[in-house]
Amino acid sequence: MANNVKVHKSNITISLYWKVQLIVWSLGSVYWAYVVYTRDNYGVFYTLLSYVIDVFIGIFLTHMYRTFIVRSNKSNIELKKLLLRIIPSIIILAIFFMFFANLKWYYYWAVIQGKDLDLLTQLFYWDPVLITGLRSMSIWVLAYHLYHYYISQITVAKANAQLSVIAKQAQLDNLSAQLNPHFLFNSLNSIKSLVIENPSVARRAIDLLSDLLRFSLYKKDKDLVTIEQELSLVKDYIELEKLRFEERLQLKVVMKDALKRIEIPALSIQLLVENAIKHGIDLRISGGVVLLTIKELGNTIIIKVENPGTIKANKNSGLGLKNLKKRLEIQYKGKANFSLKETGKERVLAEITIPKTIENETV
Repeated sequence: MANNVKVHKSNITISLYWKVQLIVWSLGSVYWAYVVYTRDNYGVFYTLLSYVIDVFIGIFLTHMYRTFIVRSNKSNIELKKLLLRIIPSIIILAIFFMFFANLKWYYYWAVIQGKDLDLLTQLFYWDPVLITGLRSMSIWVLAYHLYHYYISQITVAKANAQLSVIAKQAQLDNLSAQLNPHFLFNSLNSIKSLVIENPSVARRAIDLLSDLLRFSLYKKDKDLVTIEQELSLVKDYIELEKLRFEERLQLKVVMKDALKRIEIPALSIQLLVENAIKHGIDLRISGGVVLLTIKELGNTIIIKVENPGTIKANKNSGLGLKNLKKRLEIQYKGKANFSLKETGKERVLAEITIPKTIENETV
């Protein structure tokens, strides 16, 4: 069904292109048809024939240019660089336009009318044919690229809007997960038991819960946060969960301090850690260690979260990981990867690979 839709859309695009080609060159060739009919006395038949040939020349040359641009993928380069590259293209197209128009003119007068004309001289007769070609090709080429630039900008705007929606949805999903009855019940129950036994720890637990909720509510406008900010949230989350798991839950972080300013998608590590606890630590009586490793490899950042468990248990992780995959795809335009795999007996590894982005500076 999806393939049929794609084919249908492609056919609509091609049809529109040919309609525009026919309309533009049909209107553009009317002037020269008028000239040869009134000035050169071509007659009705040869005027119409000349008109059809002019339309064909315009469509043929511009379509060849379009084919070259599509095959060489030059329509996606930066607009300023593109403007510099299309100047010689317009000149070349205008020269070919001059040759074809002059060849048509030569054939009519030399072959049909029988005049003695030199072919080479007539082919290089440039005024006003070359000027007309330069004007026509400039309008067509610039209009073609401006149209595609406009379409690309709309596509980027839509992708950014979609990313924003998905990021916010992921944050709302995260908030929902934190507010689920099971989580709140355990957290508040632990805090309740500490109020009398250890008031200072109870206050700390309330602060942690407040920080988690505040982050989810007030960071919705940011798609990226630094690793330092993300780790602060993760550590608060772990500290709060340890009220329930106690010594069964341990977090080990392996990372160089130089990576703290690197920007990553908000709540990405937190989501992986939460997933590791929910589908790994929580299912084991003995608990375990969540190993978080962040390292730099070239111009990429690799984030790994490893925990005891199985892929089968992690398959029920819900919308969280799906949202994360989609956010990575849109945020980094296909240059980021996410994987979830077993690394050994009852060991699961979640891994994110993203381009390195430093706060206020893209490397």
